[in-house]
Amino acid sequence: MTDEQENARMKTYIILGGGGSFGVHTALYLLAHANARKVICVGRNPEKSEPFTLNVGKGDPRYAYHQVHIGYEQDRLFELFDAEKPEVIISYAAQGEGAVSWKKSWRFFETNCVALVKMAEDLLQRKYLERFIQIGTSELYGSVDFAAKEDTPIQPTSPYAASKAAFDMYLLSVSKVLKFPMNIIRPSNAYCPGQLLHRVIPKAVVCGLTGRKLPLQGGGRARKSYIHARDLARAIHLVTEKAPLGKVYNAGPPAPISIRDLIAKVAEGFKMPFEKLCEITGDRLGQDSQYWLDSSAIKQDVGWQPQISLEEGIQEMIAWGRKYIEFLKDYPVDYVLRA
Repeated sequence: MTDEQENARMKTYIILGGGGSFGVHTALYLLAHANARKVICVGRNPEKSEPFTLNVGKGDPRYAYHQVHIGYEQDRLFELFDAEKPEVIISYAAQGEGAVSWKKSWRFFETNCVALVKMAEDLLQRKYLERFIQIGTSELYGSVDFAAKEDTPIQPTSPYAASKAAFDMYLLSVSKVLKFPMNIIRPSNAYCPGQLLHRVIPKAVVCGLTGRKLPLQGGGRARKSYIHARDLARAIHLVTEKAPLGKVYNAGPPAPISIRDLIAKVAEGFKMPFEKLCEITGDRLGQDSQYWLDSSAIKQDVGWQPQISLEEGIQEMIAWGRKYIEFLKDYPVDYVLRA
């Protein structure tokens, strides 16, 4: 293959919400495994410090980070799009914390629906875009006692989930009628080194390293499904390369786990008693009892299934915590809602 032919097959990827941990791991994966011309992360904040960025793209001329707010700076965003002409745009961009969405709910719709619809409508005019990947959420299906399929009726049970559902419905309509080149991936709960500390696994790791106790809401009865963000990144890459346009894919492990059993695995990783790591507190408002996905469609269409076991992933989280504990021990553990 000539250099010209090879260059023609290379792609530029732009990751929205690229300042977050999942965006970081997707960038790391694409730089390592995709035939990437460039990987550009876009986030609303300045790039975070090393414990959260994991030095993504350091020394790699293919990588760049841009601070752009997709709600208030779409002129700057499209200047970037039109300069780089990305074949693939991956969107993690969201107000992403369902537990706090009962107040100032309009902020969730402002970002998760209105800003993204405005952007997608303008992207319809950009011929360079080959595929838009929207990262949705398993919370759309609400609490289920079976593995939800992609055509399971959605039952969002928080303003956050409702705002995510609204943009999914928009994408499905413009894909069908206007041929917008998109796919939606609805992952289970993802986790990874670099994840902010209001999430349960990194918070549990820091508690285990500092002797604090993790507040276990409702005794950890809720059951959720967890995948490593590197497995999610691989799903995104496979869908980008192989999936038919317009399809929705669930991406999760075969079975859910209770939060109590999840924290027990973290305690086992530290070789400490479960009771030393956590304390029981009241349940949070609107807590769904179980998230569970049927991911057979993505396996059938592109050959994806999770590869990183929960035990392996937790050991990786503990190693990350130990490496950066001097920084993490004083880092805030509460979520702050910002514009």
